[in-house]
Amino acid sequence: MLVTGANSGLGLETAKALAGKGAHVVLACRDQAKGRAAEASIRTTHPSASTELLALDLASLADIRRAADELKGRHARLDVLVNNAGVMALPYRRTADGFEMQIGTNHLGHFALTGLLLDRLLATPGARVVTVSSGFHRLGSIRFDDLHSERRYSKWPAYGQSKVANLLFAYELQRKLAAKGVDAISVAAHPGYAATNLQTAGPKMEGARLVEWISDIGNRIFAQSAAAGALPSLYAATMPDVRGGDYWGPNGLGEMWGAPKKCASNAHSRDEAV
Repeated sequence: MLVTGANSGLGLETAKALAGKGAHVVLACRDQAKGRAAEASIRTTHPSASTELLALDLASLADIRRAADELKGRHARLDVLVNNAGVMALPYRRTADGFEMQIGTNHLGHFALTGLLLDRLLATPGARVVTVSSGFHRLGSIRFDDLHSERRYSKWPAYGQSKVANLLFAYELQRKLAAKGVDAISVAAHPGYAATNLQTAGPKMEGARLVEWISDIGNRIFAQSAAAGALPSLYAATMPDVRGGDYWGPNGLGEMWGAPKKCASNAHSRDEAV
């Protein structure tokens, strides 16, 4: 199983839970020092865990191709790909290939990685692709006339665009897999409001100390844990009642907290023409 962004937050908790149940987990991380620390923390909890590191920068198509080639050189099969890594509400940045950073990392990077690993997924009976979206997808739509915010940038709508793109991708991939008659499936999940470093990374980059402080307080008081936030992804990755095209999230008020349930997404995410 491969989990992107496995060095912290939801990715680390996803990897830890899978490894704890006996899965061999590939931790795909941009920062290898943090990846090694994550691997050590997993082994502290689960001494017999089977893990390995894979360097992966989703903001570089060249690095995505290198990482995919490296993984395929190591493994002939891939049971589960969890497209988890992401950035949220950053000040304007571009990827190495000139894409706006949020859609470039959250969607286009995972799109490329999934495509490059598709042969391994199709070679594995019952394989799954789990793509992590967000309730913030409801803020977004695909702005075909300004996809990379070159004319106008607003960080939250850009984040929403990347998250609705995740769902459009997950649903369209499922349609294509079903049309081919293979038993691999594509599903989506979202964590609700989970305490991770995503909430503070953007304000920290902007030097917005007050916003960073408020975000940190919100994480401490109102958010569920990262381990709880990982449960919908874990459910989507492993449970027998999951079907291709499902979208799983928390069952609490506003899908912010709680145990996994099947959720609905907005009409834009279900628009086959988009």
